[in-house]
Parts: sequence; C-alpha cells; structure tokens
Amino acid sequence: MINVKENYKKAIPILKEKFGYKNVMALPKIEKVVVNTGLGSLTVSKTGGESKKIFESVIQDLSIICGQKVVLTKARKSVAVYKTRAGMPIGAKVTLRGPKMNDFLNRVINIALPRSRDFQGINSNSFDQHGNLTIPIKEHIIFPEISAESSKIIFGFEITVVTTAKNKEEGLELLRLLGFPIKK
Repeated sequence: MINVKENYKKAIPILKEKFGYKNVMALPKIEKVVVNTGLGSLTVSKTGGESKKIFESVIQDLSIICGQKVVLTKARKSVAVYKTRAGMPIGAKVTLRGPKMNDFLNRVINIALPRSRDFQGINSNSFDQHGNLTIPIKEHIIFPEISAESSKIIFGFEITVVTTAKNKEEGLELLRLLGFPIKK
C-alpha cells in the first residue's frame, strides 16, 4: 500500500541529486489538494426545490469523500446563455491540507483510481507548466465510502494537486516518486 508521507521521506535524496538542490527546504512538495465540481448543467432545467436537493446530495457525498465540509461556489455574474444569475450556486469545492490531504491522496492512489473503469495511469499531459496535476474523476461512486445504490445522482469532479515545483518536470518527478500511477 502506497503512503504519500513515507514516500516523500524516501524521495528527498533522489530529488536533491536529480535537481541539484543543496537545502531540503527548497525541494518541491505538495502544498494542497483542491477537489472541485461544477453542477450548473445538472440544475439548469430544474426548479428551485429540485436543484436544492441535487446540491444537498452532492455536498453530502463530497463531504463524505473528502472528510471535510464543502464550500458552495456561486456565479459572479449573470449569463443568459447558461441560465445563471449572479449569486446562484453553480459548484462546490474543498481545499485539503496536512493530514487530511495525505489521507485523501492515499485513498485516491490506492483505492479510487484502480477502481475506475479502464484506468491505465495518469496522463503526463495532466500537468500544467508549474508542476500541478489535475485528475478528472468521471463518477464519484469509485470511492468506497459512497454506495452506488444510495447515491441519488452520479457526478464527476476534478482533483488538483498543487505543488511547490518550479516547472512541469519537477512536479512530474515528485509525484512519480510519491507513488502516483503516471504513464510514461
């Protein structure tokens, strides 16, 4: 079973040697994990009561998955094409740090990703130029905490792993050494 915190301790000498860092504090590390979902498309044609039930269901499931309270994201301005009004809830997000982040990443790497359909590894194109990784999850029911039978709605979300890496190469190497299943 892969443990992110233990793997980081093992990765320190490898990262120091590969990138030429003299100080351990300068090494790249995971800063935070942001779990984000947009729900505008699920609630567009629903009435106020129906969309509120959808939001409550999503918030409950996302809170169970992350182990932390979810924050609703609201529309900043009205857009007629998307049928949204300013202040209308359109998504939900959670920012994880510290032990909760490590626990969540361990569950994602060891349990959730292997359970997802046709999973062959994380594509290296999922990294941005600053070394941050974004993993799309199509169905939230791949997490064992959520039972597919009791879930009223199936939704997808994104997991963004924010690192202190200076570039894509450092971020890629850091997460590979931590045990993330990244395709070559």
